[in-house]
Amino acid sequence: MRRERRIREGARELTQERSNAGHAGAEQERGERVNGSSPGRNGFTAAYLDRVGSSFTDFLAVTAPDLLPGRRPIPQLPVGDITPHGTTIVAVTYDGGVLMGGDRRATMGNLISSRDIEKVYPADAWSVIGIAGAAGIAIEMVKLYQVELEHYEKIEGLTLSLDGKANRLAQMIRGNLGAALQGLAVVPLFAGYDLDAAPGTSPGRIFSYDVTGGNYEERGYSAVGSGSLFARNSLKKTWRPGLGGDAATRTIVEALYDAADDDSATGGPDPVRRLYPIVYRVDAEGTVRLPDDEVSAIAKRITDERSAADGQG
Repeated sequence: MRRERRIREGARELTQERSNAGHAGAEQERGERVNGSSPGRNGFTAAYLDRVGSSFTDFLAVTAPDLLPGRRPIPQLPVGDITPHGTTIVAVTYDGGVLMGGDRRATMGNLISSRDIEKVYPADAWSVIGIAGAAGIAIEMVKLYQVELEHYEKIEGLTLSLDGKANRLAQMIRGNLGAALQGLAVVPLFAGYDLDAAPGTSPGRIFSYDVTGGNYEERGYSAVGSGSLFARNSLKKTWRPGLGGDAATRTIVEALYDAADDDSATGGPDPVRRLYPIVYRVDAEGTVRLPDDEVSAIAKRITDERSAADGQG
């Protein structure tokens, strides 16, 4: 008798569990929210079944907040000098869109921690992002940002506007403020081709940020990182409105060359290791990385011209 009673009770509990799961699945199919305590369909929690939100960062904050860069334990002492840092990033607009370039050096205090780091990445098909600051956190933030834009496009069925992309990035930077105050700041540069640009206006746009997530649109050109002061001085002399694509590319490479000439944390062209700045172009055709051969040819012309000028002097 006891054995039969246990069997009946077990069958009753199993039937109740299946009934609850069925109700939760039916609610989800009707587009309704599933109760947070319900296991939902196939054992997934409510956060996985909620189709309302379009932000992957918000989703991650609910399901796995420890994976967000700004949610991890913050060091109690400044640690900026013992972590690799990316340095100089520059961006310029031209008559067909926008260009962004970055040098290849990362530093750790007074040491060179990497000579071939990549600091410019495509954010999506119409925008690019360059990183300066704590390299590890910055690269992780870029990857999360790429997923954020892709997730939005899949959920909403359309591409986020360029202003919306810039604002999303500002929110992510703001979430890293605690680490930034301990020397692990991330200060990116964002640029893209505005598909909604009004006729007669430049479709290429550039956005800079501060460590608090402040978002500022730049006009014509911008630079961030340890060599940004010297890069800006170079851009001020070589950039002009309506610049062609080839001239704008030279402007980018020359600005990075000038920054490396005065800033020890910025790496210049390295023909021995065949390391040259990474340059991305964003125009009506989308985002494309310029070939190393093209960038190295521009760098060689610049160094040859500088050498000839020094020889004449």
